[in-house]
Parts: sequence; structure tokens; C-alpha cells
Amino acid sequence: MPDIPRRKLLSSIAVAPFLGTLASSASGQSGVYGYSSPPKALPTVDSGTPARFPASCPMPPPTPQMLLERSREARERIRRLHFPDVALINQHGKKVRYYTDLLKDKVVLLNFFYAKCEGVCPGVTANLARVYKLLDAHVGHDFFMYSITLKPDHDTPPVLKEYAHKYDAGQGWMFLTGQEDDIELVRHGMGFVNSDPVLDKDKSQHIGNVCYGSEPLMLWGGHPGMTRPTWLVKEISSLIRAEAKPA
Repeated sequence: MPDIPRRKLLSSIAVAPFLGTLASSASGQSGVYGYSSPPKALPTVDSGTPARFPASCPMPPPTPQMLLERSREARERIRRLHFPDVALINQHGKKVRYYTDLLKDKVVLLNFFYAKCEGVCPGVTANLARVYKLLDAHVGHDFFMYSITLKPDHDTPPVLKEYAHKYDAGQGWMFLTGQEDDIELVRHGMGFVNSDPVLDKDKSQHIGNVCYGSEPLMLWGGHPGMTRPTWLVKEISSLIRAEAKPA
């Protein structure tokens, strides 16, 4: 992966713990790529002598087709568990599907906010506006930004349109609202969750971070929303280049 090694990118994860879920799920499979792992101790025959596996039967390496199929299975598992295809509405009043229209086959950045906020929302949105300008040539083409309100009763499309205009958000940066239950599904799926149920109900607990990733490559990371824009741009750019790289 150009510029940022995959290990370094994954180590930066602050949100989206579904990667851990996937790893945990994968660890429950029998062996790597579907092969059964050898037992921890060799079985014994009647004489008490350990049995030996035939040296002439080495385990065949996985084929490219097998690896591709495993990748498809992992991507589908992440989609089912973490990307509900609920309907949302953008600042222009257009209905979109969360997975089908916003995430599938895309490199994205996502955050939660609400328009009438006296906390970190204005600072985070202003910071993302700097990211937007730095990635101007990519936004709306091979990179997309989504800001989802946590107060849909107040943040109607006209309110979101005015808010977007305030930060010069144009093509490729959507501000989204929808049914509260659907937004909660999205929030939980992306890992913007506090383990304390009392704190989890406090919407201000979920507006300080941003999540970004490549859906087809299943690479996701996150940072505080006030992270230096140039650093966010560097990591997002590496995802854009990795996605554009031929398979």
C-alpha cells in the first residue's frame, strides 16, 4: 500500500470496532483459508507411539480464486453486520440508501453531528471543510464525505442545506438526516457507541470522531475530528491510491 503501510493504517483505528468483530469471527474458523489446522498433539496408535502425518501429502497453497472468495465472504459479513441499507435524506431532499448509494465501492469519510451544537461540532465541521478543500480534485469522484445528524427532528433538509452552505460544502459532501431508528442503526454499525448506556444516550458523546475507509478493500480507520487536516488527507489519499490500484 503506498505511503502508509497497512499495519500502520490499521493501528490508527479509534472507532469502527467491527474490524475486531471480523477478526474474532475469522479466528473461529477451522484453519487459514478454510483448511483444518493440525491438532496440538499428535494422535497415538495402539502401541502408544505417536502417529505421523504422511510427508508426501503437503498442504496445497490457496489459489487466487480461493483468496478472492474468502475476501468476498468477509466483505459480505461486514456489510450484513455493520452497514444497514436504510434510507437517508440529504440536504437537497434526495433519498439515498446508506450502503447501496453511499458506501458500496467507495472511499469515504463519515462523522456524526447536529446543526444546533455548542460543543465540538462547529470545530469538527470547520476542520472537515479544510480536508474537503485539500482533496478538492477527488471529492465527488473517488472520495466522498458524509455528515449524519443525530437530531433528525430538528435537522431537516432545509436546515442541513443552510448548514452545508455555511461551510462551503459542495459536490461530494452530503449532510444527511432520516428516521431516528435508522440513524441509530448506522451509528451502532459504525462503532460510535459508548459502553455505558447512560452516556450512550448522550448524543454529545458521538460527535468528536471521524471514521474513514475503503469499503471494497475493507480498510477502516478513525481519528478525533480535530486531527490536523493534512494528516487526514495523507491517510485518505493512501486509500484512494490503493483503491485505484489494479487487482
